[in-house]
Amino acid sequence: MNAPLLSVSDARKRYGPVAALDGVSLEVRAGEFFALLGPSGCGKTTLMRCIAGFETPDSGRVTLNGADLSGVPPYRRPVNMMFQSYALFPHLNVFDNIAFGLRRKGEAAEAIAARVGELLEMTQLSPCATRRINELSGGQRQRVALARALAPRPALLLLDEPLGALDRKLREETQFQLKEIQRKTQTSFVIVTHDQDEALALADRVAVMRAGKVEQIASPVEIYEKPATRFVAGFVGETNFVDGVVRGGALDTAFGLLPRARCDLPEGARATLSIRPERIGVARAGHGVAGLVEDFVFRGEYTLLRVRVAPDVVLRVGAYEGGFAQGEEVRLSFAPDAGVLFAEAA
Repeated sequence: MNAPLLSVSDARKRYGPVAALDGVSLEVRAGEFFALLGPSGCGKTTLMRCIAGFETPDSGRVTLNGADLSGVPPYRRPVNMMFQSYALFPHLNVFDNIAFGLRRKGEAAEAIAARVGELLEMTQLSPCATRRINELSGGQRQRVALARALAPRPALLLLDEPLGALDRKLREETQFQLKEIQRKTQTSFVIVTHDQDEALALADRVAVMRAGKVEQIASPVEIYEKPATRFVAGFVGETNFVDGVVRGGALDTAFGLLPRARCDLPEGARATLSIRPERIGVARAGHGVAGLVEDFVFRGEYTLLRVRVAPDVVLRVGAYEGGFAQGEEVRLSFAPDAGVLFAEAA
C-alpha cells in the first residue's frame, strides 16, 4: 500500500474546558474525495483548520506526503481552502479571480493564461471570463471559487461547506460537477459538511465525527448499511431503534420476536436494533407484525408511514406502493439480515 497523502495522528485541541479534538486519527489517500461529517460542534471545522494551518493542535501530528506540518504557516503548505462564503474579489472579473494566486506566486503570464483557460473550460465558465462577480449566479460563483482554489495545483484541497449557499436543485447539480472536476484533476479533496446526503453523494470515504472523536471511517455504503455505532446509525439517514432482549438468537421486542441472521450478543443481553424504513416490508394482509397506520408523508418515490406496532412503539416504514390510509391495519415483515444490532451501551 502506498503511504497516505495526509495523516492525522492523535490530534487533540482544547478551547478552555471544551475538547474540540479528542484524539483524532485519520488518513486521506492521494486522489481521494474524503468527507468530514458530523453535527455542529463535533470538531470537524477545527480539524480542517488544523490541517490548513490556521489552528495548531495541542498535541498530535499532521503530516502531508510524510512531512510534518508542525510550525509550517498556512501559506507555505501545499494545501488550499475553499471557504463557504467563497471570499471572491468583487472588483476583479472571473479570469482575474482565478489568476490571483498564480500572480502572487510570480508565474509567467503565458502559464497563467494557460492554467486559467484550462480551469475555465473544466468548470464551464469560459463564457463568463470577463464578467464581474456580481454578474454571476450562485452556482457560477461557487465554480469560480473552486477554480481559484485549484489554480495553484495544491496537493490537498479543503472545502468548507462548499454547497451550503445553494438551493436544493442547484446543490444536487453542483455535486455532479464537483465530483467530475475532482476526478479530472485527481486532487485530493476533503469536504467538511453537516449534510449527510452531501457526504454520501460526494465522498469515496466518510469520517463521521461526534464530540471531538471519530466514530467511524468507511465508504458511504458501509456507513449507511453497517454503521459502527448507534450514533452513526441515527445521524446518517433515517432509522428506527427497536429495543429488546436477546433470546435464542432473536431479539425479543415489545411487539414480538425478530429473528436475526447473526447475533454475537449473549443470551439475555439487552440490545437495540437499528433498521432503516426501507428495510421493513409492508402489506395489507398476510403474515408479519400487525400494526396500525397513524400517519404518512408522501416523499415522491415512496410514502413514509408511521405505524404503531405496540402501545409505546411506532415504526417509520417506507411504502413503495401507495394507497395506504390513516387508520388502516397493515402487516410488517423483517428479514433476518435487516438492520444492525447494538449492545444497549452502544
